[in-house]
Amino acid sequence: MKPNSRLLALPILVAASWLTAASVDDRILMGSANHRYAWSEGWGASQDGEYGNTHGCVAVDSEGRIWFNTDTERALVVLNRDGSLHKAFGKEFAGGLHGMTIRSEGEEEHLYLAHTGRQEVIKATTDGEVVWKIGIPTESGHYPDPNRYRPTDVSVAPDGSVFVADGYGSSFVHKFTSEGEYVLSFGGYGTEPGQFRTPHGLFVDGRGEEPVVVVADRENGRVQVFDMDGKHLKVVKGMLRRPCNVVPSGEDLVIPDLAGRVTVLNKDYELVCHLGDQPEPGLRANNGVKREQWKDGHFTAPHGAAADSEGHVYVMDWNFLGRMTRLERLPDEEPEER
Repeated sequence: MKPNSRLLALPILVAASWLTAASVDDRILMGSANHRYAWSEGWGASQDGEYGNTHGCVAVDSEGRIWFNTDTERALVVLNRDGSLHKAFGKEFAGGLHGMTIRSEGEEEHLYLAHTGRQEVIKATTDGEVVWKIGIPTESGHYPDPNRYRPTDVSVAPDGSVFVADGYGSSFVHKFTSEGEYVLSFGGYGTEPGQFRTPHGLFVDGRGEEPVVVVADRENGRVQVFDMDGKHLKVVKGMLRRPCNVVPSGEDLVIPDLAGRVTVLNKDYELVCHLGDQPEPGLRANNGVKREQWKDGHFTAPHGAAADSEGHVYVMDWNFLGRMTRLERLPDEEPEER
């Protein structure tokens, strides 16, 4: 899809044939007729009781393994497809590893990591060996107070350009070269189109004719779309509460929403369905929800997500104990003959 420079605010578009969360054959189903998911009970439960605070992103590597972040010395946790532990490491990244992207480069994969505590973006091998680091982008002129830089997410364009969201700092998005050299900035704090209040997550969408940068503008309750030079293209609002990130799933976009649900949009940014909506407002966006308050079929504070090649979705709740969930993508329902 070639981006349109015309500003566009998209309203709620309700998908047909909704499925409410219901138990069928002992599985909890959710979604819509053409986007059906089953909650995978017990998937990814920590083998030693708890992961520790899950406050980061989720990614899937080329082998189909699921990566996610915690605030502990196991800053990088890797699960096999069946939810069993593959490995956990990253002591050197403990306490603030918040954003993560896995990118294939030739025959290798690399991690791109945003660390809020160290105020750095890091490129590393999948074994954790650091290739380069990007510090505070003082060249931008936006940081007379260096404490106002707290990067929350990182994404990489098809040409290798690196985009960083300063979600916990000054609400700018910064662009760098593939070697980490500063290029430009856009956004800044505000509510007008093109401005942000906590650009918490972002995704460089290279699936169309031209790549675009899709930003989860969390505290404005919307998603915004920009071209590669930071030119504002589109506002997507009306169906989101507090979107934390934007990740691809086939032709769709999956948005973990901190206020208790996951939202799926189609390629035109229209609403497909909401998943796992938390019915109790007091449990939404709540890091302190205890294990006995967790209920299958309902999220509490979706903070990160990723989808694998088969469309299964993996969701991280922001939770002090650590909570990961797998939504199994089911075949679309066949239309009834008339």
